[in-house]
Amino acid sequence: MGRLQAPEGDRVSAQTITGGSGTDGLPPRERWLALGAIALAMTMAVLDGAIVNVALPVIARDLAVPPSEAIFVVSAYQIAVTAALLPLASVGEILGYRRVYLGGLAVFTLASLACALAPDLTSLTAARVAQGLGAAGIMSVNIALVRFIYPHRLIGRGVGNVALIVAVASAAGPTIAAAILSVATWPWLFLVNLPVGAVALAVGSRTLPLTPRSARRFDIGSACLNALTIGLLIVGVDGLADPNTRPLAYAEIAAAFVVGFVFVRVQLRRAVPLLPLDLLRIPAFALSMVASICSFSAQMTAYVALPFYFQEGLGFSEARTGLLMTPWPLAIAAVAPLSGRLADRYPPGLLGSLGLVLLAVGLTGLALLPPAPTTFDVVWRLTLCGLGFGLFQSPNNKIIITSAPRERSGGASGMQSSARLVGQSLGAALVAVLFGIAAGGPAGAFALTLWFAVALLLAGAVASGLRRTGP
Repeated sequence: MGRLQAPEGDRVSAQTITGGSGTDGLPPRERWLALGAIALAMTMAVLDGAIVNVALPVIARDLAVPPSEAIFVVSAYQIAVTAALLPLASVGEILGYRRVYLGGLAVFTLASLACALAPDLTSLTAARVAQGLGAAGIMSVNIALVRFIYPHRLIGRGVGNVALIVAVASAAGPTIAAAILSVATWPWLFLVNLPVGAVALAVGSRTLPLTPRSARRFDIGSACLNALTIGLLIVGVDGLADPNTRPLAYAEIAAAFVVGFVFVRVQLRRAVPLLPLDLLRIPAFALSMVASICSFSAQMTAYVALPFYFQEGLGFSEARTGLLMTPWPLAIAAVAPLSGRLADRYPPGLLGSLGLVLLAVGLTGLALLPPAPTTFDVVWRLTLCGLGFGLFQSPNNKIIITSAPRERSGGASGMQSSARLVGQSLGAALVAVLFGIAAGGPAGAFALTLWFAVALLLAGAVASGLRRTGP
């Protein structure tokens, strides 16, 4: 294990936030500039998690590789992000969140250039791994930085703004990819990150606050066990979609559980573990993590299942399917800022439960769609889903970050991002499995999948309601 030591003379023009008796957040002007830097970086990181999906057929054709191999361009990014989240959150607590955020942003921007210039699949995959590591630096500490950018009384508002950014970026990914590919080649999907990354670096280096640093050692062994556990799990879950690879996928998942068991045993012996088991001993934090994984699993389940049902079950075109999916993210974008403000005034646990129940009601309505639904039949149900999901996220994320001690904000932020990515991976795998075993054609598979999602949401609503954290 090596010791990461932050330099003593850290010269920045941003305000230093010491926590505790120090300054409570940044002044309004610096606060908005800092949020702008976070918004630009988070938008790029979230977009690049999905934007390449649209271009995979073109990339495969241009690089002369089969589509099955081109998928590694997406998988490499996903594995790198998820495996590096907790280690980089730990580094953030040691060196400061600002350093990790700006370092991740710089790596992401340079790796985007490498992706655009990649001459073959191997080079592109390697560049995507580097890009994923940079994105992990951004995602691992963004909520921790919000805790120091906003005063305590406005943290819910800050978390709501970040939730809005993630929701809009997630929803806009396919549309932006289609727009770029209609006028340019696929390397421009990555080249557009260069000016945005440069602006975010310039603004962030001047406005993001310095945060307290820990003198503990970075646990390299635990970081390796974490990466191996996450990598095996994601590769195994992805393999469940293909019946031919399921035996190997089951073996990879079993290996992930074995390595994960060793990982947890090692963490139990650490005073400040890489996997924040110390935070999971806080009931409000643990329940919030359960609720978050349930919500993202249910959302991804619906996101994957709905296009299949609209196109194969109802015969809708791709364009109509895209338009019908729009009300969900638009509703999230509309309610997320309001949800953050409500979380500063009312019990977040109650708001979170209400949001998950609304989402469950919306999915129940979708599962009970008539055989020939009108556009209105679909739109109001999807709008209700978006309102519920948006109402849940900000209060839940506020509890995750504020229930942890201030000096453990990095671990809490890393766990929050990990819950999102793990939930999304599990949701996508759930659709693959249920579609394989469901009877009754597309309609039967669609309904079965949504009922599972509703069950997940009700479990999450119970977990959210059990919390005793006030505003």
